Amino acid sequence: MNNTRDWRDAVYERLAGDDDGRVCAAISDDACREAPGNFLRLGAANALTALADSVASAKTTLPWLLAQVGSPAGLTALLVPLRESGSMLPQLLLGAAVRRMPVRKHVWVACAVVQALSLAGMAAAALWLQGLAAGAAVVACLAVFSLARAGGSMSYKDVLGKTIPKTRRGRLSGWIAALAGGGALAIGAALAGLSAQAPLTLFAALLAAAAGCWLVAAAVFARIVEAPGASEGAAGGWAAVLASLRLLRDDLALRRFVAARALALGSALSAPLVVALARDAQGGGVGWLGLFIALEGVAALVSAPLWGRWADDDSPRVFTLASGAAGVLAIAAATLVAAGAPPAWQAAGLPLLFLGLGVAHAGVRLARKTYLVDIATGDRRTEYTAVSNSVIGLVLLGAGALGALAASVSIPATLIMLGLGSLAGAALARRWAPA
Repeated sequence: MNNTRDWRDAVYERLAGDDDGRVCAAISDDACREAPGNFLRLGAANALTALADSVASAKTTLPWLLAQVGSPAGLTALLVPLRESGSMLPQLLLGAAVRRMPVRKHVWVACAVVQALSLAGMAAAALWLQGLAAGAAVVACLAVFSLARAGGSMSYKDVLGKTIPKTRRGRLSGWIAALAGGGALAIGAALAGLSAQAPLTLFAALLAAAAGCWLVAAAVFARIVEAPGASEGAAGGWAAVLASLRLLRDDLALRRFVAARALALGSALSAPLVVALARDAQGGGVGWLGLFIALEGVAALVSAPLWGRWADDDSPRVFTLASGAAGVLAIAAATLVAAGAPPAWQAAGLPLLFLGLGVAHAGVRLARKTYLVDIATGDRRTEYTAVSNSVIGLVLLGAGALGALAASVSIPATLIMLGLGSLAGAALARRWAPA
């Protein structure tokens, strides 16, 4: 047992930069003693789920699959808004139920199993259905996946806040993204060498592998040592919604955070539009899908550990820099196409800009996750997470509808609008309260 603990301590000290003495900011002494093991368990579980998200992405893999089975384009347009908003909107209603549970890791484990089953359902649809039936089945499974994601998101941030020291949370998130990025790079590189018409069994295998990652992650997460937290006073149903909305009204720091996060959605929504421009210019072969999956992995592998360390020191500054960079890159991609650059320039420039957007988006994600956990204390993290995610879910639905309409007219114009929003989010983040 001591040898195991020594091994965990050594790895923790190396990854968390904790070699000068155990840092135990904002957690109990008991949680501090378990921090090395919990750091590794959280890292392994979430690296597996992040890899699964890259393999079964609603921005890349699922649109390719629906096109392959002949599904209507309207269903393809639903994928990203449903994936993102579906995992956020229910959180105000679910938050009270999660807060009534003293140990919340069990919520994450149950939600992980549901997400694995949803991905398995998509794999079955890829093998046995065609056309509208296949598309409808994939979208239905994605809806279930997103609802399960809502519970997992709330419980994860609370478990993270109870088990990992405040100044080490961003580094953990950075290593998670880097590990997943390395896996995505390998898978994307393999796909890049395939022919334009890959068999449906390939997509089914990718989705089944993603489901397997979620099941293994659930088993690892279940072993986290989590002390019981407060569970009294949790309102239910619509009473919880009204109470949470009052929190948004009364808490200036939370309100500024949500506003900046909403404006910075361009860092995520711009990437699939850049992919669409590249597909128009170079064709929709699986090799291009592999290239963009690999580039997304490279972005996470290169940027995430660095962003995570900076986010621990000054998450508002990281958010400002990353969101501003995303805005500039989105506008640059729009300008490249709108100016009629030669096809060779677009073929080289759009993947590079996509890579840059991946690096910037990694910074935005890590900074806002670290900041949200740091500004909330105790069991209020679940409430903050539910409020911010539910509001962002509503914004995503509206932005998705407007973006789909605008993109049908002009993708470059849509990119410019998203880029300007990211720049505005960067400016607003400069007014965030210190974490």
